[in-house]
Amino acid sequence: MTAAQTKTKSDPNNDPAKLAKIGSFVTRRLESNPLVVPVDVPNAQIYVYQGFLNAADCKILIDKTDAEAVPSTLYKGTEQPGFRTSYSCHLSRWDADIGRIEARMSDVLGIENDYAETMQAQRYQLGQEFKAHHDFFHPSQDYWQQEGPSGGQRSWTAMIFLNEPDEGGTTEFPNLGIGVRPQSGMMLIWNNMNPDGTPNYKTLHTGTPVKAGVKYVITKWYRQNNWLELTTAKS
Repeated sequence: MTAAQTKTKSDPNNDPAKLAKIGSFVTRRLESNPLVVPVDVPNAQIYVYQGFLNAADCKILIDKTDAEAVPSTLYKGTEQPGFRTSYSCHLSRWDADIGRIEARMSDVLGIENDYAETMQAQRYQLGQEFKAHHDFFHPSQDYWQQEGPSGGQRSWTAMIFLNEPDEGGTTEFPNLGIGVRPQSGMMLIWNNMNPDGTPNYKTLHTGTPVKAGVKYVITKWYRQNNWLELTTAKS
């Protein structure tokens, strides 16, 4: 076992037992919901909820994105030119519409909303993309010194497509051989962990370049620990 693996196994902010418990609970919750459909792929848990948001709520989020989005960034030390070329912003969880939508999302997964990071909105214009990456954190990276104590490892991801670009903008999982075409109002959900609570490297995914039109999505990342409580305590 490498030193990095030993560090990961003994890190209370990256606890496989806790993450496995969260994964098991959310799996039961999703699979008991007739509106949530599992994607039939081996070695990963991916689900879709068609029509989760109506057109009016999608427009609310698109308008807020356009009002607040700035060029997307990467964690310091992980920057790569051309890797993430979209615009993005964190939408206020204290906004009535944002809070209402976040509450609905978290209810589907069965996770208390305080365990989720604030909703992030992303806008991809012609040619913009997000190259292949994982949503879970890599504790060997410098950013873990901040993110570990601020909620710990990411467990599940929930992403909602707010519109349908004319061409391109698919969310692809290259290690699983699948791609999800943006469909307005559809929520895409996946577990970033394996059933045993260790990171699932097969969840590598990419936002492919938009070839025509514009793509809007919002994303929520759920943590091992209470993200809101821990980030509020540090501020």
